[in-house]
Amino acid sequence: MSAALVVALLLAAVLAPLGGAGGAATAAQQQKKDYLSPLEADQIRDAVTISERVKLFLGYAADRLRKIDYELERKDKEKDRDWNERMWSLINGYAGCVDDAADALQAGLEKQENLRPGTKELEKRTKEFLPKVKALKENPLLSAFKSDLDDAIEATQDAATTAENVAKELSAAPERRRP
Repeated sequence: MSAALVVALLLAAVLAPLGGAGGAATAAQQQKKDYLSPLEADQIRDAVTISERVKLFLGYAADRLRKIDYELERKDKEKDRDWNERMWSLINGYAGCVDDAADALQAGLEKQENLRPGTKELEKRTKEFLPKVKALKENPLLSAFKSDLDDAIEATQDAATTAENVAKELSAAPERRRP
């Protein structure tokens, strides 16, 4: 191999992630993880407690479910070329919000913060979300999103399990005795 060929191959290997096909894959991966709007991300960042973050994530998940219902009720969805992309984004956004809520709660155990409000909210919302997501899976219009809906169901079930586990790990508040 000539030195020029070696240098060209090394340059291609170094520069590929910065542009071209490698850059497109990186942008697609980033879009897949970026399911929060800038305003939502700021609100999450500004939340003081983990329970507040959990409540925000669950509120965003509920919003994604409402938007999915809206998209399903629209009459002109057959004419809309972006409908599949929007549905995919909403389903994955829902799963991401639920996952992040559970992850935040789990991480909060290490910080020894008061997680009871967040735990109760996660337990309540997962019981509310699970039947809705299972019903979406049965909808024939969403048959193309079966694996994504399976992931959303699994994320909801995992979040419910996390809430139960965190609730068990939280120590009971000491009882105050009256003098």
